[in-house]
Amino acid sequence: MSASFNLSLGSVLIPLLIVFIVLASSAVRVLREYERAVVFQLGRFWKVKGPGLVILIPALQKMVRVDLRVVTMDVAPQDVISRDNVSVKVSAVIFFRVIDPQKAIIQVENFLMATSQLAQTTLRVVLGKHELDEMLAERERLNVDIQRILDAQTDGWGIKVTNVEIKDIDLNESMVRAIARQAEAERERRAKVIHAEGEKQDAGALLEAAQMLAQQPEAMQLRYLQTMTQVAGDRASTIVFPLPMDLLGSLLSKNRPASKSD
Repeated sequence: MSASFNLSLGSVLIPLLIVFIVLASSAVRVLREYERAVVFQLGRFWKVKGPGLVILIPALQKMVRVDLRVVTMDVAPQDVISRDNVSVKVSAVIFFRVIDPQKAIIQVENFLMATSQLAQTTLRVVLGKHELDEMLAERERLNVDIQRILDAQTDGWGIKVTNVEIKDIDLNESMVRAIARQAEAERERRAKVIHAEGEKQDAGALLEAAQMLAQQPEAMQLRYLQTMTQVAGDRASTIVFPLPMDLLGSLLSKNRPASKSD
């Protein structure tokens, strides 16, 4: 009689023990430091718990884990038409994190997908308002504009967009060649301006030297003789050297009185 009673008692306790272990395992959760639990009781929001040990009432309470770490998300290359009608492909990366787990779970179905789609749309809209030169030269300002717009739109989802970086701006080959021609023309323009500036400075120096030489005619003759000495040192078979008219005039003026006296 006692043996049968013990057997029946054991057959009852063992299932109860198994049920208790299953319920205890389903009721106890351990959350890491960067995790939070959004707890729902009978389908309604109850509270946010964590980190550490979280105890739930089986069959009455359910929880959704939320990661609070910064998420790095690549934005797929987007076809963008700039304000000056240039078609480019632009890719970017955004950094964001959940700051309000309750809003991130309740206000939006999938905050990762929603943030990704919003980032793609915002990237196209913002860059479409600027010209190609601004996209290439003012990336920092564009990054700040996109980050500010995304942060304002995701604030209702409990998400904080911390940074946006435009990675690549891909141009077609014809546009690359056009930009190369433009850069080459710009370099030629600068070279011509520098050359013209040098000619202007050279002309000013020559004018100043001519004014100084005009004060003493003998200085001009000495300069003429010095130049002839330099030319004579060159190994050339034929030398064509101009003769100053003022020098001829001085020689002719000296010869005219002598002829009259004869």
